Amino acid sequence: MNILVTGSSGWLGQHLVPRLRRDGHTVVGLDPEPGATTTVVGSVVDRALVRSTIREHGIGAIVHAAARHKPHIETHDNSEFVAVNVQGTLNLLEEAIEAKVDRFVFTSTTSLMISQKIRDGKAGGAKEAVWIDETLSPLQPRNIYGVTKLAAEELCRLFHQLHKLPILILRTSRFFPQEDDMAHAIAQSGENTKANEFLFRRLTVEDAAEAHVVAIARAPVL
Repeated sequence: MNILVTGSSGWLGQHLVPRLRRDGHTVVGLDPEPGATTTVVGSVVDRALVRSTIREHGIGAIVHAAARHKPHIETHDNSEFVAVNVQGTLNLLEEAIEAKVDRFVFTSTTSLMISQKIRDGKAGGAKEAVWIDETLSPLQPRNIYGVTKLAAEELCRLFHQLHKLPILILRTSRFFPQEDDMAHAIAQSGENTKANEFLFRRLTVEDAAEAHVVAIARAPVL
């Protein structure tokens, strides 16, 4: 299968692209940053580039992992989040329909499920954990990252409803290093602290990649 992976130079892309290639897929990576796992250097905001990439490479499946992430809140304005996370997703969905792509996997985030109330409860030493799964509602994202990822999810829902495009959304927990991790001193912590970090809030990047592999295979059925 010919698969387009956006965000291919990112932490997930660096693991997902070679994983898919090991299964015999032809993978085209799209990312603004050059890298060993990136074929086309450019942004999902560039509609013409998205169109030409999908059509010239005969793309049959798309994994949309490109995004402005939470750490970018400090360095990029809100319009950049809307452009990449919302307009970029719309560009991919519309071009996928035009090119008759037969499956679409969107990398979302559990961050959009953490409201300020939940966040404040944790910071204040809440006595019980908050169970978070796909039944949690209403969703009240606490920052522009979460708001734009939720908007992108809604675009995916709409395009599935209107065009029957098989789409799976994966709300992944954190699987890459971030500056605010240093507050937890994970790098200097013992094995027990690291184990607890994985138990309650973190995902290995290898498992994140594997989840996307399964999602690509199962999207038409699910």
